[in-house]
Amino acid sequence: MRSIIFLSTTFLLVIGLIAPAVAAPCGDTSGGFNKWKAAFAQEAANAGIGQRGLNALAQAQYASGTIVADRNQKSFKYTLDKFMTLRGADTIVAQGRKRKARDARFYQSLEVRYGVPAGILIAIHGMETGFGGFMGDSAVVSAITTLAYDCRRSDFFKPHAIGALKLVDTGAITGSTKGAKHGELGHTQFLPGNALRYGVDANGDGQVDFYNQADALASTANFLRQKGWKPGVGYGEGQANFDVIKQWNAAAVYQKAIAIMAARIDG
Repeated sequence: MRSIIFLSTTFLLVIGLIAPAVAAPCGDTSGGFNKWKAAFAQEAANAGIGQRGLNALAQAQYASGTIVADRNQKSFKYTLDKFMTLRGADTIVAQGRKRKARDARFYQSLEVRYGVPAGILIAIHGMETGFGGFMGDSAVVSAITTLAYDCRRSDFFKPHAIGALKLVDTGAITGSTKGAKHGELGHTQFLPGNALRYGVDANGDGQVDFYNQADALASTANFLRQKGWKPGVGYGEGQANFDVIKQWNAAAVYQKAIAIMAARIDG
């Protein structure tokens, strides 16, 4: 992994070498992004971000495509039937059953450790990236820092921006790693702060890699367990574990679709 060592005068200024830190102001257009990055660099340094992470922040670009996507989220407006049709629920279930049968030992090991059944993990995997078929084409650091800068939900995304920079520091991602439009990464599309907190090295190679299927699915199971998943308890709408599915995605149609597809895969 190569680190970019060039730092602009503005960037040096805000990491405390020339002037005191100033709170990073949010913005609604690209015009203030570079100024925001300079101020946010001090916040990042105070949070323990090292040189690789700071370099990645310095090189981040305003992600116009991310803003367009954030302003035009349609899933919240779809009926359940339309959502499942558009997302290819029948295909996910059919492929999911084959995956469960083919890798039964792996999914059983996850259920033993975390209490999360195969159907839930497979449904999420299929829904998020088509089982790894497409994990995004947006630069994670640029996308997540753009959302941290944008006034719409700045407070929500700032911790995830710090998380992304910490992931760069650890070598889990680089400044050019690609993910989804909102900065989600890997097979099951973790937001960076969640990736940092719940990541699991399932294949034992000493690195948590969300672009490795085993690590990503184990991390997903760990996330759900830590959010309150109860082993052996139902996950359909109205059951205890359905509330945990809500922690994964805020859209009601998504939550219901995952529960329905999971039940069909597990059945």
